[in-house]
Amino acid sequence: MTTRTRLEHDFLGEREIPDDRYYGVQTLRALENFPITGVAISGVPELVRALAQVKKAAAQANGELGVIPAGVAQAICAACDEIVAGELHDQFPVDVIQGGAGTSTNMNANEVIANRALELMGKRKGEYQFVHPNNHVNCSQSTNDAYPTAFRIALHAKLGQLVAELRRLQQAFAAKGREFADVLKMGRTQLQDAVPMSLGQEFEAYATTLGEDVQRLEEARALVLEVNMGATAIGTGINAPPGYTELVTRRLREIVGTPLVSSENLIEATWDTGAYVQIAGVLKRVAVKTSKICNDLRLLSSGPRTGLGEINLPPLQPGSSIMPGKVNPVMPEVVNQICYYAIGADLTVTLAAENGQLELNVMEPVIGYGLFTSISYMVNGFRVLREKCVDGITANRERCRELVVNSIGIVTALNPIIGYEASAAVAREALVTGRSVAELVLEKQLVSKELLDEVLSTENLLRPRYINPSLPAAAPRRQKVA
Repeated sequence: MTTRTRLEHDFLGEREIPDDRYYGVQTLRALENFPITGVAISGVPELVRALAQVKKAAAQANGELGVIPAGVAQAICAACDEIVAGELHDQFPVDVIQGGAGTSTNMNANEVIANRALELMGKRKGEYQFVHPNNHVNCSQSTNDAYPTAFRIALHAKLGQLVAELRRLQQAFAAKGREFADVLKMGRTQLQDAVPMSLGQEFEAYATTLGEDVQRLEEARALVLEVNMGATAIGTGINAPPGYTELVTRRLREIVGTPLVSSENLIEATWDTGAYVQIAGVLKRVAVKTSKICNDLRLLSSGPRTGLGEINLPPLQPGSSIMPGKVNPVMPEVVNQICYYAIGADLTVTLAAENGQLELNVMEPVIGYGLFTSISYMVNGFRVLREKCVDGITANRERCRELVVNSIGIVTALNPIIGYEASAAVAREALVTGRSVAELVLEKQLVSKELLDEVLSTENLLRPRYINPSLPAAAPRRQKVA
């Protein structure tokens, strides 16, 4: 079988393009030059749709300003609408990491849109005298404003997915907080017994910290609503007609449905990548805190016989090829690894942002790769953590209570009443002898049984109230340990 081809050219020469492909010669060169990650820009559908939205807004503005023929503008818009609807995404094969500051991505979009617009006008692919990738689809634009604007629109959409998923995870922890509100357990600091709390309080704290990160993500997400359309090459607006910047931004805002605004200084906006640095930092913050929670889940569920064993994670798969019956905490483990990736991507974004020179930062492709992959991994990871782990966590209530009753840490609740020195002596003797704190306190007549029962009651341990040691009811029977 033979594949029909068409001949296309750029200033470097002519190349044959399979005629069933909508992309052209510059996309072909990019495919040959950048076999880097194996991830095509089609793997980030938000970016492909955003590119089409940018090109549609530009075509509308150029048509209204009389810069391109109305029929050409209409055909370009129609082709863009198809791409936004999910069609032709397989025609975006350029690798996400590339040299040229995103030129290959921009030209991939220009060529696909031009060739589809030609078809819609009854022409053949490659008949660029009617609709040209540069002269028409890229009219009044440069890669340096079209690509970062599309990047920001796509990033805003991706961050919205992460915000929604993190909020659902936060709500799942909050639900467990309510479910475990009456489960008495031992709190720990430095992996040592501290003071009692409820398992519900522990899970409520997880919900609270994730809720804070939802707010930080929303704040960071707002930073990418400022775009530099109309900047063209370096921010001076060369080759763009009067009124284009305001008009294309307004049309883009209408198309995307988000409150996009034009940057006050287009020269600064063309090279500035500070928003990406801040977003990467917030992603790192989310990753660090979520990974810490996953570490806790692994510790709290450790065992089943020789660990803490305070909670049970849903059993999902056999945990060993050699140890029968072993079940591992695979969901927290996989989310830990996702979080490590996002933490590392923050450094990549930082270095790439710092390494821009003069009027352009050519490293935006790797910035995009680091942010898009981090967000995608976190969205997927947080979803499975919620569905396959958090929602199904159960409490080992008796185990939790047993650890509190046998803990030396409960002596802290008696500290205001019998004093630090007496409390320390009881703790030391309990540790050496294996006897309980309550037993020793009563034996030494340090407090009455009634007061001890009150201090060590579940209600008081979960919601401690201060007992004034100067009141008669709180007075110890003996001030010193015998």
